[in-house]
This record gives sequence, structure tokens and C-alpha cells, in this order.
Amino acid sequence: VQLQASGGGLVQAGGSLRLSCGISGRTFRSYGMGWFRQAPGKEREFVASISFGGSTTYYGDSVKGRFTISRDNAKNTVYLQMNNLKPEDTAVYYCAARASVITTMNPSDYDYWGQGTLVTVSS
Repeated sequence: VQLQASGGGLVQAGGSLRLSCGISGRTFRSYGMGWFRQAPGKEREFVASISFGGSTTYYGDSVKGRFTISRDNAKNTVYLQMNNLKPEDTAVYYCAARASVITTMNPSDYDYWGQGTLVTVSS
């Protein structure tokens, strides 16, 4: 299974970005998907996750109401729409896949990881 994240970049505070993560190698529908982020000098942080059917989503407290996770199984892609970005959202964002119908917020529960895409929010 390979994950390819894209869509990062430089944006001003208050702006928006949409990250994408394409998955290949296995049946996309079988995987719960998650987004995590890691800022310099900090631990990896849970951002959002979505179940294999898309009916269940979880968000980290710091992004609730601003970020939205979604998936398009026909395109084997998961998205993270990020609105009202803040400088503290600056980090490398990673997508991850979990070989289970259940999605979680624990990074150790995920089996496959993408390479990360950098998001920089200027003040």
C-alpha cells in the first residue's frame, strides 16, 4: 500500500488549503484513513480521521470547526479541507491508512503512512 499526500504550501493566516492523499495497492474501501501532523520539536498530533464508509469522523480539538475530512472511494482519495488557518497549524501533515473498518485517533493504530506535505501558515 502506498500513500501520496499533496496540497501543502504557504498560506496567510485566515486562508484555506485542501490536502489530498491518494492510496494505491489495495482496496481503498477497506481502510480507515487519518491525517496527522508534526511541527518541529513536537510530537505527532492527531488531526482527523474517517471510517472506511465515511460515516464516522473524528477531529482533534484544535481543528474542530475549521477542518473537514472527506473521502472519495471512486478516486481512492481522502481529503482534508483546512479553513481559517492559524500559524499554529504550521506542520508537516501526514496521511495514514488503517486496515480496519474502525477509525481511531491513535497513530500507532495505523498501518501505512504517506511521506508528508508541508503546510506553512504565516501571520
